Order: sequence, then structure tokens, then C-alpha cells
Amino acid sequence: QVQLVESGGGLVQAGGSLRLSCAASGSIFSINAMGWYRQAQGEQRQLVARVTRGGIGNYADSVKGRFTISRDNAMNAVYLQMNTLKPEDTAVYYCSAESSSGYYWGQGTQVTVSS
Repeated sequence: QVQLVESGGGLVQAGGSLRLSCAASGSIFSINAMGWYRQAQGEQRQLVARVTRGGIGNYADSVKGRFTISRDNAMNAVYLQMNTLKPEDTAVYYCSAESSSGYYWGQGTQVTVSS
């Protein structure tokens, strides 16, 4: 089992920045990739960014050039630096972990971008 706890969401004006953090605990040795997904009201959950244990990241087209995912394997943490935020980035952001025992999710953190 893997437990994920997110922090760092909040309310920000358009053009501002936020940094999300996610701490993993439990069977962390089994974690391969970690990532961030988001779910806006009335929409499906979508991938925002994902990073492998080796540090290879990929991003949704809508956030390329604005968001940066990073991972600290020693700290069992993953981060999402979000710059130049837009109102359409408003959503609940979920941390994810892919492991040999399954797919795990955090509880989610709200990000609201005002225009």
C-alpha cells in the first residue's frame, strides 16, 4: 500500500504561481512513476504531468512551458511548479503513484485561479 498526501493548493490570480507537493509513504520501494492529474467540475480526471523514477517527465499540451514536475526520490516526494496560471487551470489536483501493487491517489487539493 502507498499513501499520498498533497499540499500547496489555494486561490491565486491569473498569471500567478503555485507549487504543489505530494509526500508518499508506505510501500514506497514499489513506486515507479508519480504524477499529477486534475479534475475540473463536471469533467473527467486528466493527466497534467508525470515523471518516472529516472526523472523523465511528460506533460499535457495545455500546461507545457508553464508547469514543471520534479521528483525527490530520497524524500519520496513529487512536486508541481505551476506558473502563469490561467482560470482554466482551476480544478482539484490529485497526486498519483504507479507501483507494482497498483495505482494510488491522494485526496486532492483545490486550485482556483481567478480572472
